[in-house]
Amino acid sequence: MTMVMQPDDIQYKGSKETGHSPAYMNTYICFTLQSFLYFIKSLMYWQYLLLFVSAFAVDVVPLPLPPAFTIMVLLQLVFGLNIWVVIVIGVAGSIAGRYVLTLYIPIVSGRIFNPSKNADVQYLGHKLKQKGWESQVAILVYSLLPLPTTPLFIAGGMAKMKPYYIIPAFCIGKFASDSVAVLMGSYAAENTAALMHGMVNWKTMVGLGVGLTLIFGLLFIDWRTLLQQGRLRLLFNIWK
Repeated sequence: MTMVMQPDDIQYKGSKETGHSPAYMNTYICFTLQSFLYFIKSLMYWQYLLLFVSAFAVDVVPLPLPPAFTIMVLLQLVFGLNIWVVIVIGVAGSIAGRYVLTLYIPIVSGRIFNPSKNADVQYLGHKLKQKGWESQVAILVYSLLPLPTTPLFIAGGMAKMKPYYIIPAFCIGKFASDSVAVLMGSYAAENTAALMHGMVNWKTMVGLGVGLTLIFGLLFIDWRTLLQQGRLRLLFNIWK
């Protein structure tokens, strides 16, 4: 007489051989899936790290590169990141980059510019300090404008101004201006190609031109003569 094993008998036999009940196996499978999903979710953090490093890299160099908010918008769209977290981390990266810029610019300027030019810019920084809260308002307003802030920090660094004198007003202006820019940039969610085109449109070119002009004025204008005598004078012999 041939015995036919029922499915329940097979399931019972399998669980008996492995030493695990079906309920335990289901729990183990659910736990494994949850761990895998948590691991995948944790991988999202590297994208925020990429955002911070990118914003830092753009603002740590003494050149008027495209503004950091373009990188914020691009990464937010590509990876689907939380827009407010993007703003906070991106602005933090920009502030860190500008802070480092003010620290190393005095060393660089001391090696490539002659003492006369360094003393000239330091005199400009001394005048800015004398104006007190008016200078803070000027820094805040400048940070709110769609202009590169690189010349501001180059001037502050060469004038050996303490970072805490520039950073607070810059933080407020940077957070406000970048928040507006990133939120308005959400239009590109429907067309990422529009964002890529917008990164090299006439507005960014104008901003680059204005930034280079400001750096040119910072380096080649005799600020002491301008502030003391009200006379514009250009000096091109500024290198060591």
